[in-house]
Amino acid sequence: MKVPALDTLWVYLSGSPLLSLLATLVAFALAVRINRLVGGTPWLHPVTLAIAILIGFLLLVDMDYPSYFEGAQFIHFLLGPATVALAIPLYDHRERVRRLLWPLVVACMAGIFTAVTSTLGIAILLGVSQETLMSLAPRSVTSPIAMGIAEQIGGIPSLAAGLVLLTGSIGCALGPGIFRLLGIRDPAVQGFTMGLSAHGFGTAHCFARLGAVAGAFSGLSMGLTGLLTAFLLPLITGLLGLG
Repeated sequence: MKVPALDTLWVYLSGSPLLSLLATLVAFALAVRINRLVGGTPWLHPVTLAIAILIGFLLLVDMDYPSYFEGAQFIHFLLGPATVALAIPLYDHRERVRRLLWPLVVACMAGIFTAVTSTLGIAILLGVSQETLMSLAPRSVTSPIAMGIAEQIGGIPSLAAGLVLLTGSIGCALGPGIFRLLGIRDPAVQGFTMGLSAHGFGTAHCFARLGAVAGAFSGLSMGLTGLLTAFLLPLITGLLGLG
């Protein structure tokens, strides 16, 4: 059996959208491996590492983002079903959620208000532009929702997505230490907090490190935060005179 030469294989892949999909999967698998080798530290989150590896790859092969996205859009499409699938573990804990529904909603609204006002306040003091302000405002919700909100309130969707990833990465890095410092051991509280502050990153961390209960409450917090932010953010920016 004749094995195709590497240069022939590269010519075929470089002209196919499959290259982007393959590069994304390989980058993430490599990032997961590296994260495990360093003990699973949240300071080197697999998603953050995969992004860095992909950026290096795109620069190396001189591929622009539209060309990359042509092949990677299948993974982008799966983001929606993956988010909806978080309802499955949440269903297993529906009775506890029903009992805590109003405290959770109040906590979520308080978290949104704190995140938005503190972010915008610091950004205003630093003198950032209006467009950047509106991109910063939805940084504490999951990427698809943040991009949609940013577009509606005058921000830059791509910048908002990048800030969401940065927020999630920092939240995963700092969250466990804060829990230990404050003595918080309830997985439901840990999960809800991680979902509120670190959205998808925090939810993945909860399922991997803190268990199914934390993951379920993190998924609930992430969805609830996204829903409420879409309604509350225009009101908050309007009250601050930024709308």
